[in-house]
Amino acid sequence: MALLGNLRHRPVRRLVQLYLGLALYGVSMALMIRSHLGLDPWDVFHQGLSDLTGLSFGTVTIGVGALVLLLWIPLRQRPGLGTVSNVVVIGLVVDATLALLPAGGPLSVRIALLIIGIVANGAATALYLGARLGPGPRDGLMTGYVARRPGRSVRLVRTVIEVTVLALGWLLGGTVGVGTVAYALAIGPLAQFFIPLFAVPEGAMPEGAGPEGAGPEGVVPPAGNAAPATPAG
Repeated sequence: MALLGNLRHRPVRRLVQLYLGLALYGVSMALMIRSHLGLDPWDVFHQGLSDLTGLSFGTVTIGVGALVLLLWIPLRQRPGLGTVSNVVVIGLVVDATLALLPAGGPLSVRIALLIIGIVANGAATALYLGARLGPGPRDGLMTGYVARRPGRSVRLVRTVIEVTVLALGWLLGGTVGVGTVAYALAIGPLAQFFIPLFAVPEGAMPEGAGPEGAGPEGVVPPAGNAAPATPAG
């Protein structure tokens, strides 16, 4: 499984944008957790595992990301620098942010945390995808499966995966609530809005080579066609 790592085109901007996006993603997750109003499907699963094992939320996020990345091998997906960084950075940042953010608070504050968290998550998704250094491990699992099974719809595969992890997380005690619904409704439009703002223009590429973070045809999929990365991405 070869590691994608072409940084010849605008390396400074792409690296800064990648790690800013991943850090913001971790912060956005922590804001949603502290709202206690519901999490996105993968984070419901992460929280359920955290409660079950006693491990920190960030540790579970890193562990699940690493296991999902192993599933890329039979799918012949190639990780990028952004993919590997996604596994590690988001988990570390979410734990650090949770350590700084107090739990509880009035409902108005928790609603504000939820709204800020969802908007920040959309911006973070666009930042790290726009850097074109590799998708998140969970996104790659979905797009890799569709690439190997051309007759399957990306939306269908996304729905099946997310409903499955949401159900497992709920059974394990993860928080499902109005925030879960709000995230599902808002994240697509938010990512669609932010992605054009942060997409790094493509440089000259060798013939036949697609940009890092691209799908099977070498094109970064728009938010309406593929799920934004949920730590993730």
